Amino acid sequence: MSINDQEKHALLRKTLGAIWERGHPYAEKMRETGVTPEDITSLGDLAKLPFTTKQELQKHYPLGWVNCDRDKLVRVHSTSGTTGNPTIVAYTQSDLDVWSDCMATCMAGAGLGRGDIIQISYSYGLFTGSFGFHYAAEKLGMMVVPAGGGFTERQIKLMADLGVTCFTCTPSYAVRLCEKWDLMPKGKSKLRIGMFGAEAWSEGLRSRVESTMGIVALNSYGLSEAQGPGVGLECIHKTGTHLADDAFLFEIVDPETLEPVSSGEKGELVITSLRKEAYPIIRYRTRDLTQFLTDPCPCGNTGTRIARIRGRTDDMIIVRGVNIFPSQIEAILCTIEGLSPDYQIQVWKQDGMQEMSVSCERTKDTSRLDAINLEQKGSSRLKIALGVNVPLRVLEPGELPRSEGKAKRVVTLPERNGNGNGQKN
Repeated sequence: MSINDQEKHALLRKTLGAIWERGHPYAEKMRETGVTPEDITSLGDLAKLPFTTKQELQKHYPLGWVNCDRDKLVRVHSTSGTTGNPTIVAYTQSDLDVWSDCMATCMAGAGLGRGDIIQISYSYGLFTGSFGFHYAAEKLGMMVVPAGGGFTERQIKLMADLGVTCFTCTPSYAVRLCEKWDLMPKGKSKLRIGMFGAEAWSEGLRSRVESTMGIVALNSYGLSEAQGPGVGLECIHKTGTHLADDAFLFEIVDPETLEPVSSGEKGELVITSLRKEAYPIIRYRTRDLTQFLTDPCPCGNTGTRIARIRGRTDDMIIVRGVNIFPSQIEAILCTIEGLSPDYQIQVWKQDGMQEMSVSCERTKDTSRLDAINLEQKGSSRLKIALGVNVPLRVLEPGELPRSEGKAKRVVTLPERNGNGNGQKN
């Protein structure tokens, strides 16, 4: 379904009216700003509305952000809560229907439909990832294999024995599957598409997964606060992520000034929901850094499209005045033959300044003697690309901890003294 700006404005006014009428916490923000629903006479007035942050959602834990009667709620999901209270996201039946429609539209745009078999290798539970794909796939008439997370050898066996044509998981877990891909019997794989999300990943990692599995790897975009997956997905042309224009409004702002950026400039993605009943978000700051793409996509979809997420404003590491994102580190390491996509960034403070180093495993087809050359080559590439010296340590295959979900890419170490040893008092 495609809707025009007039219809989007009507949905926005309806959402704001419901928020205002119930005295939702966001209505209080509107009053403080001096704006009412009647002041939003067109989509151009969106900028009059205040932003919403993750901290505000956490403040109203567990269900203080809900904007409907409790007896209308049919499900909740939750974020991990690694930075404070988790965010409990609630859904009415209408919300679930909209979610399934968004995800089904995304998957259909990627060429999936009746006759396909999807294996869902996200964990089932409070995490939104698995359910978003599950119900959308059934809506499209696909057969679903709800494999869940982990049990990598069994995952590959199911793919081979059931003739799975597409699957979804985190990019980190796709790397785990690649490590065991020699268990896939020759000629048995019918996979053609993999959809990976829930964490940032690089073009280099995409190339490695595609070449190992013989698939087209697509970037899936979503966040629990908005609904889960289905906010966006690449088509098979991989020219950017097509967003769900029928359910959300999208802006890109300068993360420091919070003013809109010029067309095509990078900034922070901001999302406003148009159809959510239980858990509306207005001008929600995602912290994800991207840019709108204006060149036409070969698939013919003329809707809103963004470039790959290049990082998050809240995971940026500042080393000697240089802004560095974990996704940049991954992109550089993936260009070095002999290094695997398994890496970890160590961050600490020294004399009040942030410092970092990187650990990365060598591939199984290299030797321990190769590690010295790989460290030198990797350190040189990092310095050239980032503009600062970032020490690289090459580890043995399998030395870093494995994850069945999101990989822990950044580890914070204790602060060090001026000699580089110990912890400050």
